[in-house]
Amino acid sequence: MIKAAYLHIPFCEHICHYCDFNKVFLKGQPVDEYLQAMQQEMKQTLQRYPTTELETIFVGGGTPTSLDEKQLYSFCESINRQLPQSENLEFTFEANPGDLSKDKLQILKEAGVNRLSLGVQTFNDKLLEKIGRVHRAKDVFKTIELAKSVGFKNISIDLIYSLPTQTLEDFKQTVTTAFSLDIQHFSAYSLIIEPKTVFYNLMKKGKLPTPGEDIEAQMYELVMEEMEKRGFHQYEISNFSIPGYESRHNLTYWNNEHYYGFGAGAHSYLNGFRRSNIAPVKKYIDRITGGELPVLEVNSVSTAEQMEEEMFLGLRKTDGVSVKHFIEKFAQDPGEIFKNEITDLVTKGLLELEGDRIRLTKRGRLLGNEVFQAFLGVSN
Repeated sequence: MIKAAYLHIPFCEHICHYCDFNKVFLKGQPVDEYLQAMQQEMKQTLQRYPTTELETIFVGGGTPTSLDEKQLYSFCESINRQLPQSENLEFTFEANPGDLSKDKLQILKEAGVNRLSLGVQTFNDKLLEKIGRVHRAKDVFKTIELAKSVGFKNISIDLIYSLPTQTLEDFKQTVTTAFSLDIQHFSAYSLIIEPKTVFYNLMKKGKLPTPGEDIEAQMYELVMEEMEKRGFHQYEISNFSIPGYESRHNLTYWNNEHYYGFGAGAHSYLNGFRRSNIAPVKKYIDRITGGELPVLEVNSVSTAEQMEEEMFLGLRKTDGVSVKHFIEKFAQDPGEIFKNEITDLVTKGLLELEGDRIRLTKRGRLLGNEVFQAFLGVSN
């Protein structure tokens, strides 16, 4: 049964230098037509791939809160009209600090949104400018204070480390400042320089002074230690929460479960098929207004590939992979299928076996990509 849905709003008022998600400048875009197309996509998809109720909905971007109040209200209405929801729904909206007026927050709250995810990245104003963000540290405090006043009790922020010219001391200050917000969840990611971004072009010209791998590793160790001290559980390689506030939506991905993906460039995993939507906004709208689903590519995932995904996605969780659950799902023992890979990684001190669990060691978390890659292509 499909229990999760992701909805993509590709519009941004500004483009960050590191972002490679599907996005376009908001000005001059057919926003209303896009929202109508998304409503049609939801309706058509649910007719073809029905579900009884969703347990999580996540609206990301782009910048979903770049929509004006009227558009935001209409969009939330269409979500609630088209998508069946459980009583215990986790309904998340991504937002940029400074984008959220009290009116927008009230629209979200009244529509049933009960979790906010804010792209903070750093509390160093000079670094924020350097990475193409338009908000400043003071905007974060103001936005979170507003959100709390409206009644939001589940708030997450994203932090990025290993930013250009960032020092270990600077990142430590950002982490310390973050704890003063009195929120429930943090995500902390190292900067990944992706093609077709401003940072990628600067790197190719030798004009992107990043801290380097050693400092990056120290930053990751720092955030793990500080989160543990403050009572935040590291439940996934880059995610930390007060117990009970884990992102249930993201756990859908790491548990290798099925989910809907709506919007331009969105991805979905339905009935053993991974699908990606058309990315250009106008082509996406045209496809739907022509009566078709906006699917660009469909890939069948073989059982062998599903088992590989179960391992490298599941190992992102600090609880790791349950052998019992794996056997129930695939009628095969991961200890036999991936015997060589697991043995090698245990020998290297990157994996540990404890009871029913196969999971990363602390050293394994630092070298996660090496672990995950070990399970790719094993079936070939």
